[in-house]
Amino acid sequence: VQYAESGGGLAQAGGSLRLSCSVSDNPLRRYTVAWFRQAPGQEREFVAAIRGNTGDTDYSDSVQGRFTISKDNARNTVYLQMDSLKPEDTAAYYCAADSTIRPSIMRDRRGYDYWGQGTQVTVSS
Repeated sequence: VQYAESGGGLAQAGGSLRLSCSVSDNPLRRYTVAWFRQAPGQEREFVAAIRGNTGDTDYSDSVQGRFTISKDNARNTVYLQMDSLKPEDTAAYYCAADSTIRPSIMRDRRGYDYWGQGTQVTVSS
């Protein structure tokens, strides 16, 4: 299983970007897929996730109300729509999959066993 992110780039504060995570096969109906981000000198942090079987979503407080995660099972793709961007959103963004069946979405990156290579998002003020 391979995960490939795309859609990163440069945006102005208040602008929007949409990230895509393409999956090589089709575990989206079973796996939880999440987006994490990592700024220079900081730890990788949870951003948002969507459960494969229920479609339930979870967001970090810092992006709640501004970012939207969704998936298209037919296209084997998970999206992260990022609106009202802020300079503090600048980071490398990674998609990841958790293949373990859990009662709820895990925010700890150690629970994710498949990772993409990341895509850079830069927000200018």
